[in-house]
This record gives sequence, C-alpha cells and structure tokens, in this order.
Amino acid sequence: MSKIRVLLADDHALLRSGLSSLLNEENGIEVVGEAEDGRDAVRKVRELAPDVVLMDIGMPVMNGMEATKQITRRNRDVKVLVLTVHDNEEYLSQAFEAGAAGYILKQAADSDLLNAIHVIARGEYFLYPSVTKTVVDNFLEKMKMEQSPATVHNILTEREIEVLRLLAEGYNCREIAESLIISVKTVETHKSNIMAKLDMHKRPELVRYAIQNGILQLDLDEVMQ
Repeated sequence: MSKIRVLLADDHALLRSGLSSLLNEENGIEVVGEAEDGRDAVRKVRELAPDVVLMDIGMPVMNGMEATKQITRRNRDVKVLVLTVHDNEEYLSQAFEAGAAGYILKQAADSDLLNAIHVIARGEYFLYPSVTKTVVDNFLEKMKMEQSPATVHNILTEREIEVLRLLAEGYNCREIAESLIISVKTVETHKSNIMAKLDMHKRPELVRYAIQNGILQLDLDEVMQ
C-alpha cells in the first residue's frame, strides 16, 4: 500500500521540523516537502504532487487561504488540511470556501492530526471536535432565532404601537394627533408604516392584530352588553 504523500506549508521552520518528524514516524505517511509561504506551497504542489497539504493560514507572500484556493482549483486530487490556531467559524467558513477538506487546531493532539490526514486522504472531510461544537452551537442558535415567533416589539416601534392601539380603539388620525401631540401628517405616516410592516390593508385587520397581540384590551362586560 502506497504512503500518503504530505507537503508541509508553514512559515515557522521549527514547527515544520517537528511536524516532519512526527509524520515520518507514522506508518503510511511520508513528508515529501516543505513550503515557507503560500506561493511556495503552490509551486511545491506542482513539483511534488502530494496527496495532502498541511496548510497554515497566516503566512507571508501569499496567505494560506489564497494558496488553498489556487491549489484545489488547479489540482482536484490534492487535499488541503488547514492547521491553525484560529478556533472560530469565520476562518472555518473561509477555509472550506477556499476548497479545504479539513480543519484542525495546532493545539490538537498528535493522534488527532494523524487521524485527520488519513481521513481527508480517503476523500472525506475532517473537523476538529471543538470546532465542530462551535459550528453546531452557532447553527442551533441561528435555527432557534429563525424559529422564534416575531413579537410586535421587534416589528413596530413604540410610537407605532401607540398609534396602532388608538386606531384599533376607533380614533381617527386627527384625534390621534391631538392625543399624542403630533401632526396629522405624522400620524398618517405611522399608519402607513404599520400597514406596510404588517402587510395589512384594512382597519379590521389592524384591530384583530391589536387584540391578538395584547395591544388592545377588550372589556368583556362591554362586549356582552
């Protein structure tokens, strides 16, 4: 069985040396070259045809994101595993948009790194567990926000709620203007904005909405009379 050919791309020589020693001790993995910046990595991929590129993000001349993009666009068989200190969704999204097949943190255990290389070499995707948790937590929070029913207070302003209550109570624009000490034109503008935001076109619709959202409190004794 042929070994997984790995290219190391990082601007820190000591880190490259340590990674090279670690990977070359693993059965089935062989470090075929090193690159000290993104442009060098792109060139070395053409020369050495590795299976996997272990790619740092913050490098001089050309950063890891741009290098990943160029490598994966020109060499579909080459898999890029981003190795970084950045544990956040923004960098993760950028990495996968650039074409990376995996994302792992530099503080990961040696066994996690070796496993990640084997995983992406098989054509699968790899996410470091703590990064996965961040992504899932953010996804669930986003879903929760999208599923939460919109309340009247995040649709209408406080002044629009006041105008809506008075409209629902049967007051006309002039009476509302006098009550709130504003111009009739301002009331008409508020009324127009309310109808546009709620996608309503008739007063009965506004009354129903005001009742359903607790803006208009009905006196049941009066209703029964």
